[in-house]
Amino acid sequence: MDRQYDAIILGAGAAGLMCAIEAGKRGRRVLVLERADRIGKKILISGGGRCNFTNLHTGPENFLSSNIHFAKSALARYTPADFVRLVEKHGIAYHEKKLGQLFCDRSAQEITNMLERECHDAGVEIQLNTKVGEVRKTDSFTVSSTSATLEAPRLIVATGGLSIPKIGATSFGYDLARQFELTVHAPRPALVPLVFSEVDRKQWCDLAGVSCEVIAATKKRSFQEKMLFTHRGISGPAILQISSYWSSGAPIHLDLAPNHDLNAELRSRGQRDPSSWKSLLREILPRRLADRWLEIHPLSGNSDRDFADAEGQLHAWSVVPEGTEGYAKAEVTAGGVDPEELFAKTMESRKVPGLFFIGEVVDVTGQLGGFNFQWAWASGFSAGQAI
Repeated sequence: MDRQYDAIILGAGAAGLMCAIEAGKRGRRVLVLERADRIGKKILISGGGRCNFTNLHTGPENFLSSNIHFAKSALARYTPADFVRLVEKHGIAYHEKKLGQLFCDRSAQEITNMLERECHDAGVEIQLNTKVGEVRKTDSFTVSSTSATLEAPRLIVATGGLSIPKIGATSFGYDLARQFELTVHAPRPALVPLVFSEVDRKQWCDLAGVSCEVIAATKKRSFQEKMLFTHRGISGPAILQISSYWSSGAPIHLDLAPNHDLNAELRSRGQRDPSSWKSLLREILPRRLADRWLEIHPLSGNSDRDFADAEGQLHAWSVVPEGTEGYAKAEVTAGGVDPEELFAKTMESRKVPGLFFIGEVVDVTGQLGGFNFQWAWASGFSAGQAI
């Protein structure tokens, strides 16, 4: 069966669906091909099933990319306020959790229902359970799927990254980019828990479930949020954030007592001895963590220098992770199609006219908190406007 469309979109995730909606509104005949049995599988599991669908404070500084300026155009063309208007149009109740993060009050399913309805109203055709095989380009793009040979002058790749393979993540988008001789920066897990070395696992991993406020830092960035001990290492928002900026073999620096001057607090109490030091740590840290810390880092004496050194250790715990928990636990994939290969306004390939890359498959990675969804909406919108 041969059929012709104005545009074929590979992937029915956040970026692909937004692109389809915008192109459909402009009268284009659009087909979305999705290999899974339903649309938006990553949307449905995000935010604990409530979908952190955007962040009110989105700006270019919230993204990691080989070209830090690339995302500016799309983010300006489609803002968090634009997506909020769409959510409100569909009567979806939402709330701000913290730091500009917007979540559905009820279920992420409401977001996928909204996108599906918008696609329907825009005349978009969606085919599920459709695996794409060969893609060729002559005058137009020919896509061989499990059920048909399809043709369109424009092909939009919205296949996502490698994170969470259990819901169908594959390297297809990167492979397709390489097929058309586009540069792909090596993908890697991002927003991902870190795994301790064997020595650190023995010392700390029986504290799994214990969490505390920290500042996690690399040479490039720092984040102050919660850290969580796990059975294999550390997780929690601070660690997920810093993981995107971490390089294998490099240390992570952890301040376990952010915003505290412990020696000043001891002086104000008129006490400074090992017992008062232990009591203060138990006030600032979870008790189990405080006691373990003192086992491993006991006070070496009772002098000013001893207390200063003890506090310095607490503010500058240097950890060299063995690795990450990998794509299975990564919220997103960093790396991807080189932004230098694409026009920032449209997401179209500079080398291959009619070929577009949007969403996570591009080397633009948001921080934790709704930024990756906003990139998906914005990049999808920009491509949809150009089709």
